[in-house]
Amino acid sequence: AAGETQCLSYAGCNFLRQRLVLSTLSGRPLKIRKIRSKEEDPGLRDFEASFIRLIDKVTNGSRIEINQTGTTLYYQPGLLYGGSLEHDCSPSRSIGYYLESLLCLAPFMKHPLKIVLRGVTNDQVDPSVDVLKATALPLLKKFGIDGESLEIKINRRGMPPKGGGEIVFACPVRKVLQPIQFTDPGKIKRIRGTAYSVRVSPQMANRMVESARSILNKFLPDIYIYTDHMKGVSSGKSPGFGMCLTAETINGTILSAELASNPQGQGAAVLPEELGQNCAKLLLEEVYRGGCVDSTNQSLALLLMTLGQRDVSKVLLGPLSPYTIEFLRHLRSFFQIMFKIETKTPEEEHMGGEKVLMTCVGIGFSNLSKTIR
Repeated sequence: AAGETQCLSYAGCNFLRQRLVLSTLSGRPLKIRKIRSKEEDPGLRDFEASFIRLIDKVTNGSRIEINQTGTTLYYQPGLLYGGSLEHDCSPSRSIGYYLESLLCLAPFMKHPLKIVLRGVTNDQVDPSVDVLKATALPLLKKFGIDGESLEIKINRRGMPPKGGGEIVFACPVRKVLQPIQFTDPGKIKRIRGTAYSVRVSPQMANRMVESARSILNKFLPDIYIYTDHMKGVSSGKSPGFGMCLTAETINGTILSAELASNPQGQGAAVLPEELGQNCAKLLLEEVYRGGCVDSTNQSLALLLMTLGQRDVSKVLLGPLSPYTIEFLRHLRSFFQIMFKIETKTPEEEHMGGEKVLMTCVGIGFSNLSKTIR
């Protein structure tokens, strides 16, 4: 058992979320040194501290030690507890930053998680709540995590810099996950999307929709982009607009793209027409990259495959993002699991860019903290 609880040690502030999430799931303690130790303002940033507090809320009995300068973090994971919670996210990163990690942890709680997150719902850095709702939830369903209690609901939108948005995320618990064989993305049958505007003219949303359609209508007729104009209290504290598009295939693959306007007082003003066109082009780029899971959710898919039953799971992905590559290295250190990676050239697949076929045998992770009724 001494070998099991060996503490993993890392240096630097990169990939903090990956390390904390995998440490919590594997039960292995973790020490991160030299967090921005060379910078003028050393140590953890406010959004990272907020993330650590969130991890502390969803677990029971975690030990977290941070030195005075905030440059060293020791984390000994407790049990994933869940339940009904609330958390105010730091406005310097969007809610998506926190939600991505919660999606990884939620199925393995003791009690089903229902959490209210407040902060920025859409920004230019992290995946927005809309994209995670459209892509990550269907992905969880493929692994057998479903039911009416699986939802992401947007009560209020909040744009940077001040935020003021609010969402509810609920997820049921599962004892084991199903293995998946997801290797044929299929042809695209429809495009859906949302154009949202807060604290600006509602016309902005319509202008984005028209310009996005001017590009996408050349490819297929079944396009529907909702306009979402929030007024009053539900529009947060800062003005802004943006768009999130998803392309769905006949086999249930969902690829997404999104763009948001520049935060108030930062950078040049963006025209809604330009934003709509650029978002449509980003979606086409994502379709070209292809695969059965879009680039935002690659690491979530790989994690759920790792934690599946002792059976073979396969998934076809587009080119791996740098974040995913680092995630594979972390999976190896925390769970001693290696993926078989085969590249598929565009000629074999008859479409888009290079693809990778990821294969692994799950570690048979069983949710020990789930209450058995």
